[in-house]
Amino acid sequence: MSASKLKIAIGADHAGFEYKELIKDFLSDHEVTDFGTHSLDSVDYPDFAHPVASAVEKGEADFGVLVCGSAQGVAITANKHQGIRAAVTWLTDIAKLSRQHNNANVICIPARFVSPELAKEMVTAFLETPFEGGRHANRVNKISC
Repeated sequence: MSASKLKIAIGADHAGFEYKELIKDFLSDHEVTDFGTHSLDSVDYPDFAHPVASAVEKGEADFGVLVCGSAQGVAITANKHQGIRAAVTWLTDIAKLSRQHNNANVICIPARFVSPELAKEMVTAFLETPFEGGRHANRVNKISC
């Protein structure tokens, strides 16, 4: 991981709980705020996606990490926030491109479809890859309504 300490907001539903815990431990060199869930009990993903997205949107966190079964629910929810660009990732290259080209600030991981090792690789790539700007900045600036 990068030498600079980042503020990271993390959250998951029951399907992503175990991966959230794994990723949280993996990111122990950073300042991680855990917005839950805190067990395998069935919960509603928006209850965790909204607080993570809000923390990033308000500048209380540099990045967000969200995990659910498919990553779709948390991504859809997080992207309701104007300042959020949440990206569903399933390959390390997708995590990198979401940062390079889309300036994504929340990574959404599909726990039911990637290995724990791949999840950690994607988080590392996401946090360490800079936004390229340039022509991509023009496009990113057109996203918000």
